[in-house]
Amino acid sequence: LTMDWSLLIKILLNTLTLLPTVLTGTVDEDCPTLADGDSLSQTQLLDKLTHGCRYDRLERPVTFSESGQRLPVDVYMRAYIYFMQNLEAHDLQFKIYALLQLRYLDPRLNFRGVSPKRKQPILGEQQLRDSLWMPHIFLANERDSSILGLTEKDILTSISPDGTVIVSSRIKATLYCWLNLKKFPFDEQQCSTVLESWMYNTSELVLHWEQKRPITYDPALHLTEFVLQRSWSNETVINADLSDLRHGAFAGNYSSLSFKVHLTRVVGFYLMDYFLPSMLIVAISWVSFWLQADQAPPRITLGTSTLLTFITLASAQGKTLPKVSYIKVSEVWFLGCTIFIFGSMVEFAFVNTIWRRKNSVPVKKLNSKHILKSTLSPNLLRRRSSHARSRSFSGTALQRAGDTASLGSVSGFNNYLTVNLPITTIKEGQVLSQQKENPKSTHQKMDVTFVESAFGPMGAARSIGTLSAASTTSQGCTNNKHPDGNGADTAEEIDLSGWTTLTPQEIAMWIDSRARFVFPLAFLVFNLFFWTFVYCI
Repeated sequence: LTMDWSLLIKILLNTLTLLPTVLTGTVDEDCPTLADGDSLSQTQLLDKLTHGCRYDRLERPVTFSESGQRLPVDVYMRAYIYFMQNLEAHDLQFKIYALLQLRYLDPRLNFRGVSPKRKQPILGEQQLRDSLWMPHIFLANERDSSILGLTEKDILTSISPDGTVIVSSRIKATLYCWLNLKKFPFDEQQCSTVLESWMYNTSELVLHWEQKRPITYDPALHLTEFVLQRSWSNETVINADLSDLRHGAFAGNYSSLSFKVHLTRVVGFYLMDYFLPSMLIVAISWVSFWLQADQAPPRITLGTSTLLTFITLASAQGKTLPKVSYIKVSEVWFLGCTIFIFGSMVEFAFVNTIWRRKNSVPVKKLNSKHILKSTLSPNLLRRRSSHARSRSFSGTALQRAGDTASLGSVSGFNNYLTVNLPITTIKEGQVLSQQKENPKSTHQKMDVTFVESAFGPMGAARSIGTLSAASTTSQGCTNNKHPDGNGADTAEEIDLSGWTTLTPQEIAMWIDSRARFVFPLAFLVFNLFFWTFVYCI
């Protein structure tokens, strides 16, 4: 009890000692008074508000709930984008020029009670901002950033009478954007700008977007290669452990803000400078189909020049892209066009090889299947044809008749077409009876539509002439076969009927004539699948 009375007496004496100082309005010589704040200038008022005896800029503002619990600082942000540079695909980055604004409440800067007549906020620049506590916020996906301004940085600081602090700064930032180039140049990209708290976790500081228009864009904003479709903002929490050094090796949950922009690439440049020229180059390679197969120098020159031109065009377009492991749509187009150009060169090598053959090729029927089959395996079919003709007396006669007709009508090379017709034994009185029953059956005709379409009217005329000679020879030899009227070998001779002999030159011309339609049709089908995948899948 004695000690309590002595302590009370000491407190009372200290109070009486400090009473004159309190009445004069000064507590300490190093701590200026806030009395008569209306008569002070903004600089004087701020110097007294931020004096070291009242304000510690290293300590965050502290507020308490009704239950006395310490609350985190709520920081509200807004971004105004007034310029955005095109995505740089080879570096996976893009640049933005933006105005970032953050707002928070600091009760220590409340001057409404000290200077009640001051209704307007106190404005300042970088010097004012440097005297205040600031939330440390950084761009998580930045490659480089800086605050704009020449001699003075473009920073605006505002302190409202209730202690609300608003800091606006103009920044230039180069940000990473992981591009997905699978559908290049018909791709759509989504690039993010991520803002995170550096040293304060969620128990100390929480970031929020402003409720009204958190992200705005300059109406004059325009991109040359992309179109800004839309954008959206997001608020998240980043969990950091001791293995993550992005927050200074402090574990905890950190508040994060982000906004994404959805960009669609404009394909007009690529259509005019890559796709249309490549289509024309592929079409030029088809001109070789109209050149004769033995004209090797012009066809080789045309094929190699178109292939090298297209490779140069494609390589110039691909230099601006990063080396990615997956296949891009532009590479599919490059591969497809290269195959068509290379295919035209392979077709020339094929027809030129056939053109230089010396032996004719027997063909069972005049259609694509049998002509290609006979061309790819001429030795086997030649042996079968020779064996068939050796068993038929009329075979040699028909061959000679066809050779004589073709040699008399062709000057450049031996273009002849020989048909081995079946041998039939004609009995006495049979022709008259058949004429009575079917008057048209005595005139056997052959459809020469295929011959005329493949070799032209002259080839058709030559073929018809050969057939006439062959028919005459066949009719002259019928009486020498089966004189007794027995049809023992009829089935075997029917199997050998309808064989046609084509020269290598005729086969080469036929392949070129078919290639004139097959290659454009196949390229049209390729385009149909390609553009369907680009715009529909």
